[in-house]
Amino acid sequence: MDLILGRFADAEIADLTEIELAQLERLIEVPDPDLYAALTGNLAPGPQHEGDLFDRIKSFRPADHGA
Repeated sequence: MDLILGRFADAEIADLTEIELAQLERLIEVPDPDLYAALTGNLAPGPQHEGDLFDRIKSFRPADHGA
């Protein structure tokens, strides 16, 4: 999860709003197996994590950002 969230943060952090930064911080606290399962579609994200930021992370591809 460090690779997924870290690469997303490296590419997108400058464009995140304060609300999105807070959401990202909460996502970082989710246990890795649960977050990975949600990002891969094997488990629905908790309702507190659903939304645009989660969708952006889920669809993020490092290759699209020069990484």
